[in-house]
Amino acid sequence: MERHSYDAPDRKKKVFISREANRYVLYRNGQPFTVKGASGNALLEELHRAGGNTIRTYDTVGLGAVLDEAQRNHIAVIAGLPIPYSDYLDDFYKDGRKVEAMYEAYKKMVARYKGHPALLMWCLGNEPGMTWKPGYDAFYDAYNRMLEMIHAVDPDHPVTTTMPNLNIVQIMMIRRKIPALDLISFNTFGKLERLNKQLDRFAWLWDGPFLIMEWGAYGPWESETTAWQAPIENTSTKKAEQFLTMYRQQMPAKHPRFLGALAFYWGQKQEVTPTWFSLFSETGAASGAVEALRNIWKASTPANDAPQLKYMLVDRKGARDNIMLMPASEAEAEFFMEDHNKSNIVTAQWQIMKEDWYEDARKKRPLTKLLDTIMPAGNNNRFSFKAPRAEGPYRIYVTVADDRGHIATANTPFYVVE
Repeated sequence: MERHSYDAPDRKKKVFISREANRYVLYRNGQPFTVKGASGNALLEELHRAGGNTIRTYDTVGLGAVLDEAQRNHIAVIAGLPIPYSDYLDDFYKDGRKVEAMYEAYKKMVARYKGHPALLMWCLGNEPGMTWKPGYDAFYDAYNRMLEMIHAVDPDHPVTTTMPNLNIVQIMMIRRKIPALDLISFNTFGKLERLNKQLDRFAWLWDGPFLIMEWGAYGPWESETTAWQAPIENTSTKKAEQFLTMYRQQMPAKHPRFLGALAFYWGQKQEVTPTWFSLFSETGAASGAVEALRNIWKASTPANDAPQLKYMLVDRKGARDNIMLMPASEAEAEFFMEDHNKSNIVTAQWQIMKEDWYEDARKKRPLTKLLDTIMPAGNNNRFSFKAPRAEGPYRIYVTVADDRGHIATANTPFYVVE
């Protein structure tokens, strides 16, 4: 943040940040540019059609192809350069050979793509943990060396990093230990509503520009849970409503330091469940949140194109009822739609999976799909199934699809008790 003056930026650069009348403005190719888009690197044509203009990648895998596709679709790219978390001191940051290998690899990467017209900026680390604890000099030394290298090799593009929410201690450590960062970015979900007040409250310490690199419906860590600690997920319809409410009532879009925001996640990804953050299905069908974002980016009125799924029950119980089933016992799941929305529903796909957070989710073991049945929806919103035989936590999913490429999703956790 101390690297150069925002009041007198080098306007010959392809991308730069300028402070004008107490407001920060991001410039790209000589024109003001407000970031509006999503994290993820798939379905870029759909992003452009929805009104988005930027994506954020989390790594450099296939970066050249991503940049090329982004350019074809008029999308800017914030390229992620992943680094180990700061706690990996003995395993990484104190090992000179590992640090040097990463440094050289990223030096080549930055040099290779610095001239690509789709590149907007670099993101060095995703929540790397700017800790106040003593003994982390090896991490900060390695980080600053890489940051200095990126600025030297590619002076045309800013560098940022992310932190979870606005963490005043991490802000303080960035100011003290990494002053050359051009801007700070936040990943924030349920705490988005606090951001406006925090920005003003701590302006005495830091008054620089910022991006919101991830935002969206409440995360699993912010949700209600069952008795066995399974997070309870809202329907995709409810999450779409949350997107609209959060942006219109909580997003600091009018804050003078705001440079833009990226929704999470543009595509499909497994994180606690396959649907929690996924704005699309595996086949590219759009959920209601995609429509919500289109309404935000294009300032249009919601059209309710996606199926409107109200809730789901198992044996007439909801997730908050702590549903427990006997092994191989008969059960029935059912979903409920808004009345005006039923006529367009074509299919309902049901699946049962083991919970991926249970026991040791870090092993990333593959999910067990015990049931993968697609059936005509019609007026039949019920499905009979047998509970798994093995004890443990499971979840039943339904994906309701219409005939126009839209889906709605819901799931209910249950526990098999022997």
